[in-house]
Amino acid sequence: MKYYVSYNNSNPVSNFESLFNDLWSDWGVSSSKIPPVDIYETEKAYVIEAELAGYKQDEVQVNVDKHVLRISSDKQTLKDADGKKNLVRERYFKKFERSFSLPEDIDESSIEGEFSDGVLTITLPKKEEVLPKTIEVKIK
Repeated sequence: MKYYVSYNNSNPVSNFESLFNDLWSDWGVSSSKIPPVDIYETEKAYVIEAELAGYKQDEVQVNVDKHVLRISSDKQTLKDADGKKNLVRERYFKKFERSFSLPEDIDESSIEGEFSDGVLTITLPKKEEVLPKTIEVKIK
């Protein structure tokens, strides 16, 4: 199973700014806000587990289109509220999208997901193996 990560940056300047922000801020703290995933295979399915601590089920979208599974969220960290000044902010959220190219042996109509304790588990069942059919040809 192959996958790629895409960012939804609508502002081209933000890439330039993020270069300097990544270099000089958050030393010792991971700057990646793309949820980490584990992918494994069983005899009957592939399973993707995405760590989504701090997200609610309705803040995460999962869809399949043209053999590509997408996990995304538009959740954004809120700015400081009136009268509230953050002294330390290590928990923040930004838009993300993760995409996974699905193998041909996936039964896309039977994909299931479960969201529990900050972990999204997506089960991608494999298609029943179609055995080759033998046809007897009579020669005259």
